[in-house]
Amino acid sequence: MLDSTRPVLRPRIAPAGLMFLAITSIGWGFNWPVTKFLLAELPPLTLRGVTGVLGAVLLAALAVIRRQSLKVEPGIWPRLLTAAMLNVTGWMVLMGLALLWLPASEAALIAYTMPVWASIIAWPALGERPTVLRTLGLVMAFAGLASIMGGNGIAASAEKLPGIIMALAGALGFAVGTVFSKKYPIHLPPITAAAWQIGIGCLPISIIGLLVETTHLSLVTPVGWWLLVYSTVVQFCIAYVSWFAALSRLPASVAAIGTMAVPVIGVVASAIALGEPLGPGQIAGLVFTLAAVVLATR
Repeated sequence: MLDSTRPVLRPRIAPAGLMFLAITSIGWGFNWPVTKFLLAELPPLTLRGVTGVLGAVLLAALAVIRRQSLKVEPGIWPRLLTAAMLNVTGWMVLMGLALLWLPASEAALIAYTMPVWASIIAWPALGERPTVLRTLGLVMAFAGLASIMGGNGIAASAEKLPGIIMALAGALGFAVGTVFSKKYPIHLPPITAAAWQIGIGCLPISIIGLLVETTHLSLVTPVGWWLLVYSTVVQFCIAYVSWFAALSRLPASVAAIGTMAVPVIGVVASAIALGEPLGPGQIAGLVFTLAAVVLATR
């Protein structure tokens, strides 16, 4: 029986975790317009899968250089495979396909309903009861994101419906993966853990993509090649390692809510790079969302 008179200790917010979370948000935020641009030159599964496999190879090489073992104990494999499928495979496939039907800014908004699902799941699964400030931060974040998208007018039309469904499914899967990784931690060095998860998660995507899609590398522009380098090195190597490092240092709900800076960055970057809308509503939403991230980490 639980003693209701015992004080509930709040999980400690590690400054290093917040730093890694910021790196993740910047890397993933800029990747939304990058991926949208690249989808005009490369098919989605090949793009997401091959860049992921290359990123995993680079991470494995970095681990070897740093003399970190790539060995995985037999008992860790079930957790590693499950986390890879939820955090990498499902997210990469569903979000890549969602961008075929949605603008990058709209896809980013729907994708980052993820903190709602993660906070809801973390309560019964991890005992992370939301504090008043975190609940307020969550409400403010979604009010801000709704304001960001107000000028874009998300219309749940038949044309956009497949993209909306895929983005929501990807968000739910990533939320489950976030909570799963906290409940059943993978005891590996961050670089090794990222290399295995990204490699396992992206290998089937790349194989299917190469088998069923037609890729014309001659159509890739010089800008496209540079953006492929960004997607491989920053998104997979730097941002994913930072995400796993943040997740190991922060409560799952805080890490999830903190990622809501990603769509803000994605919307602003998409407006600048792709000409997607950015008006007073979006700017107000940016302020609300960033304030919400601060509240969530108090």
